[in-house]
Amino acid sequence: MGITSPSFTGSSSGDMEGANLSEVTEFLFTGFPKLQDGGLLYFFPLLSIYTFIVIGNLLIFFAVRMDTHLHNPMYNFISIFSFLEIWYTTATIPKMLSNLISSQKTISFIGCLLQMYFFHSLGNTEGALLTVMAIDRYLAICNPLRYPTIMTPRLCTQLSAGSCVFGFLILLPKIVWISTLPFCGPNQIHQIFCDFTPLLHLACTDASMILVQDVVHALAILITGLIISVSYIRIVIVILGIPSAEGRKKAFSTCAAHIAVFLLFFGSVALMYLRFSATYTPFWDAAIALTFSVLAPFFNPIIYSLRNKDTKDAIKKLLCPQKVFNVRGR
Repeated sequence: MGITSPSFTGSSSGDMEGANLSEVTEFLFTGFPKLQDGGLLYFFPLLSIYTFIVIGNLLIFFAVRMDTHLHNPMYNFISIFSFLEIWYTTATIPKMLSNLISSQKTISFIGCLLQMYFFHSLGNTEGALLTVMAIDRYLAICNPLRYPTIMTPRLCTQLSAGSCVFGFLILLPKIVWISTLPFCGPNQIHQIFCDFTPLLHLACTDASMILVQDVVHALAILITGLIISVSYIRIVIVILGIPSAEGRKKAFSTCAAHIAVFLLFFGSVALMYLRFSATYTPFWDAAIALTFSVLAPFFNPIIYSLRNKDTKDAIKKLLCPQKVFNVRGR
């Protein structure tokens, strides 16, 4: 399925080295349950989660954009992060939903490359943005007097744009390289979406390149995670030194959501991409993949809205503007 028959050029056995290998035109996902095994039962919960992710993040994005009280660097970064989450999940979940109700759980070679590119580019952009958010909180809490002059609207825009440019450009060489590799079978991807390591294991090429890309991926995760961790450790130390209990509580509340999102996102990503030669069972592979591709985006709107009074008020104002005006008028 999806593999064309071998075709050879040349008239002698000596020409066999220049022969065209069997070419894989599509890949088969093996990480999904079959319909007769209850695959349809997973469809509706996943559809509900995806709907909640899209609606929840859209509410946060528009609430922040339309409320002038939230036009500051922290909420600007939160709104951009929420907007990215919509597309981050859209890169994989619709195809997952399709595979759950389809007997042919396949994806074309080009589709696989595009899914990997957009999913990981958006993920890298979110990682860069989380780093920027950690630095922003560090400046706001550890250097409050200089914060307004450092984190200007112009710098805020540059950091947001820079995160997007970095996220989408850093993977282009890798995707172009993978597109040139020969895939001559098998074509079964033991995962629920296209990912680098499962795909590279199917390539008819030197396996040492897989280790190289694992090391590069791991270094990027470790460096980003280290910068964010150091920033929040310094923040916690400064907060603990605040003499007022009310001041400590307020400072912690502004950082709690950021730390929770960081731990959820990077924790699951680290489990998947910092294992090197370690292997998981197909069940745990799929479970970890679901954590950072579905569950982390699912909890982000909850963390940023329910734990933040300003965001909740902005969402209420967005949903019930007339009611808010009436209350203020009284």
